[in-house]
Amino acid sequence: MGLQPLEFSDCYLDSPWLRERIRAHELELDRTNKFIKDLVKDGKNLIAATKSLSTAQRKFAHSLRDFKFEFIGDAETDDERCIDASLQEFSNFLQNLEEQREIMALSVTETLIKPLERFRKEQLGAVKEEKKKFDKETDKNYSNLDKHLNMSSKKKEPQLQEADVQVEQNRQHFYELSLEYVCKLQEIQERKKFEFVEPMLAFFQGIFTFYHQGYELAKDFNHYKLELQINIQNTRNRFEGTRSEVEELMRKIRKSPQEHKRAGPFTMEGYLYVQEKRPAPFGSSWVKHYCMYKKETKTFSMFPYEHRSGGKIGEGENFTLKYCLKRNTDTIDRRFCFDVEASERPGLLITMQASSEEDRLLWMEVLGGKESRFLSLSRSITRSEGGAQLDQHGFAVVKNCINAIESRGINDQGLYRVVGVSSKVQRLLSLLMDVKTGCDLDLSVTEEWEVKTITSALKQYLRSLPEPLMTYELHEQFINPAKSGSPESRVNAVHFLVYKLPEKNKEMLHLLIKHLANVSSHAKKNLMTVANLGVVFGPTLMRPQEETVAAIMDLKFQNIVVEILIENHEKIFSGPPDESVIEPTSISPRAPPRQSRRQRSKRPVAVYNLCLEIDNDNNNSAKEDTPTGSMDSLSPSLTPLAMCTNPSYEKNHLIGDATEVLEWVASDLPGRKAKAVYPCEAEHSSELSFQVGEIFENVHISREPGWLEGTLNGRRGLIPQNYVQFL
Repeated sequence: MGLQPLEFSDCYLDSPWLRERIRAHELELDRTNKFIKDLVKDGKNLIAATKSLSTAQRKFAHSLRDFKFEFIGDAETDDERCIDASLQEFSNFLQNLEEQREIMALSVTETLIKPLERFRKEQLGAVKEEKKKFDKETDKNYSNLDKHLNMSSKKKEPQLQEADVQVEQNRQHFYELSLEYVCKLQEIQERKKFEFVEPMLAFFQGIFTFYHQGYELAKDFNHYKLELQINIQNTRNRFEGTRSEVEELMRKIRKSPQEHKRAGPFTMEGYLYVQEKRPAPFGSSWVKHYCMYKKETKTFSMFPYEHRSGGKIGEGENFTLKYCLKRNTDTIDRRFCFDVEASERPGLLITMQASSEEDRLLWMEVLGGKESRFLSLSRSITRSEGGAQLDQHGFAVVKNCINAIESRGINDQGLYRVVGVSSKVQRLLSLLMDVKTGCDLDLSVTEEWEVKTITSALKQYLRSLPEPLMTYELHEQFINPAKSGSPESRVNAVHFLVYKLPEKNKEMLHLLIKHLANVSSHAKKNLMTVANLGVVFGPTLMRPQEETVAAIMDLKFQNIVVEILIENHEKIFSGPPDESVIEPTSISPRAPPRQSRRQRSKRPVAVYNLCLEIDNDNNNSAKEDTPTGSMDSLSPSLTPLAMCTNPSYEKNHLIGDATEVLEWVASDLPGRKAKAVYPCEAEHSSELSFQVGEIFENVHISREPGWLEGTLNGRRGLIPQNYVQFL
């Protein structure tokens, strides 16, 4: 489990647990900041002296190996896991470079030191400034609240009202700063992966250039570099989509916080001041507690917590509520007070003070068992009954749009990403959804409507359905396979779930996915690869029923599900899955990532405008039937400088058939036995599939980095090295 998401709605409760989660994020950023400082220092040592180059590189490699990215949520995408594993890969490459020490290029300053320092100063530095503001405002807010609550009720009413207004203004300002700080913390956690790894890629390329035997090492590194570059770009694309959704949720919560409170186990929770009586002549004191109440069981829990004393949670107390009674100001010199009695302590009243009259009324109604006049804490999402529907007319609208897009704009760059003018989109959508005008409007022949207007109208129509096309009920089941398992098991799981959809949903999904597959087949011209289409249509086809930060963090897995549908649409929609395919359940334990192999399916690759180069012996254009998928997404931050289409690339990087010749490192020792500690499904005919506990015979180190060669049930093949344990 990584860092817990910081929910915007919790900012309005400011609970001790929110503070603990914020502190965990802050500690992680401090660790990252310290790590970057050390890494920058190590990089400068490489430039300072050739004599100390070996030592500096070894320390640098150790720093990379020991650092691990944290993530928000309960799982990572394949791209994120590759990014996480990249530091270990970089460490291994540095160990190889140590054997061939040569002069270090001065360009290290530009490719590594400056980007990391810029990231640390501009990004991490900005978070530190936000933290100072947040801590200062916390002290100010609760100090003002303490002073306000200590005001005598005997003051004149205008003075009390003025004080109430001032406290409310301070509280709203504090909430605004809290929302901004929480958003910034989560953004920097997601941003740091690609902001850090990109300079590392450029740095490694620079090292190879200035070493006598760097060319041979660069050839081994080149394919991994390109794959990782694509992993970074995919992660960046998903980050941009996730950030826009998070910002939209933050705007909704800022506008109406009561309507976006998360459903929780407690009927009511928040801060109350509890009167603690002391022996005479010391009187009494008021201690702030975070209180929680379950109406069903009448269980009241409270924990002392003081924000300004380091935020340590005190020992909690639980009791069963017997009754609650309002305290009038003529019986106590404080406002907003009420008494409660515990069933376990008859006759002993506990006096509590709310933060406002409205807060007291809410507590009184909840504790008194009355129906609250406030909104329910568990928000239900309601959709308009009218509008878009999966009926005969709805299918006609979608087919009309698809026919127009495929006949008029299939090669338009940024198809579906470039949005139309909002007013035109709404006007077209109104015409299409009207049964009379929609039947007479043929978008494939009229030039009145731009293609970008039609694509935006289609997306808006799908988003306007009463529930998402892939349904709320199956949302979590679709997400789970994308978080774990092998590529084959993911396809099987999605295949199974598609046939659990209502028939009309499945039919509409088939129509749309077939169209998106056609769009991706023209990716060389429209730049809309499978990964880019996943980013666009993930939130359109799939939505959680409750909008939370945790749900938005799963947006990247929605994109992966759409990618699976597009890449495997012929298999999935050709018929129901085999009876041997079992129903997907919860997330299974994840095996460690496999070492990437040099042979991969041929894909067009985009290259960053850095010092990274691709071997390109000739300028032959790419074949039109080159497959596209989630590993070749393009965006404005990339420039397609070169395509890996030359014969040497095709020979070295295409996966061969089962009869390909595998080269192994010679060993004087006889082959050893090894035991599988993780299950594995082969992704290629030269690899072995196996379950936990199976024994391999005659195991040797393979020439493929990170792989072994062994025999299982009479068959010889490749085994991921970190999936087995030698006996």
